Amino acid sequence: MDSKLQMFENRLTKVFRHISKLAKRQNITCYRVYDDDIPEFPFSIEMYEDHVYIAEYQRRHGMEEADHEAWLDTCLELISKVLNVPPANIWVKQRQRKENRQSQYEKLSAESREMTVYEGGLKFKINLSDYLDTGLFLDHRTTRGMVRHEAKDKKVLNLFCYTGSFSVYAAAGGASEVTSVDLSKTYLAWAEENMKLNGFDTGKHTFVHADVLQYLDTLKLNTFDLVIMDPPTFSNSKRMKDFLDIQRDHAELLNKVLLATKKDGVVYFSNNYRRFILEEDKINAASIKDITNQTLPFDFQQKMVRKCYRLTK
Repeated sequence: MDSKLQMFENRLTKVFRHISKLAKRQNITCYRVYDDDIPEFPFSIEMYEDHVYIAEYQRRHGMEEADHEAWLDTCLELISKVLNVPPANIWVKQRQRKENRQSQYEKLSAESREMTVYEGGLKFKINLSDYLDTGLFLDHRTTRGMVRHEAKDKKVLNLFCYTGSFSVYAAAGGASEVTSVDLSKTYLAWAEENMKLNGFDTGKHTFVHADVLQYLDTLKLNTFDLVIMDPPTFSNSKRMKDFLDIQRDHAELLNKVLLATKKDGVVYFSNNYRRFILEEDKINAASIKDITNQTLPFDFQQKMVRKCYRLTK
């Protein structure tokens, strides 16, 4: 084995041993193992119970395609060995291309690539094959727990709700009503499915297919007790009337959200923009707390670029 591969194996063995122990202790079965720790091995590697999900980040590697495929196969054999997961349970995405690799690591049978996983005693549908992300953002595990803890008898609004994991946690915490809003019909249907999966009556909760930027202008004042807003950094979806730039637009968005929030209501706001700076002086909140470090799970301690804030009206 060449020295770089040996270095990768040593690193992966070490972090997996450490992180899997912490996960076991906390009864966590979905967690990140490795994230671009060694520049020559630009992967994000996540465990989803007995499956592994690998995203290869786009880098200039200078290899011909055939050489790159061979190198990737070698890496996958090594990952399979270290994590003790059979190749049939390993899924690979290359972040520059949407399609899945046609290789021995792709299941060739017509089996569904969807599975149900557990987090915090709740069930979530994930998809390991069809999208760039699995449907469950593992870095917000702790934040979701905070929302569950605070949701009892509250009216909750989940904006840019994606597959609705925050909505499920809010319902599990006893929210009186959860409104989930997203521009994607696919993700909204997935959010509804996640709610049903956990036995919640979807008739009591609302799923809104809308552009959040326009939807905010339709909200009545002082309606919600608890709001979650985890927007993309940039979005110019064809269905969106306006182009979203979270650095430029966050103060305006938050102020609209705060208008729709009751007095003493809470807004959780996070985003993934690396150079994000919160413009506190422009935001009409009674208090703003940076809770980024408090919300970092053990498997993201080394590498976390997202920011997270708790605003009180």
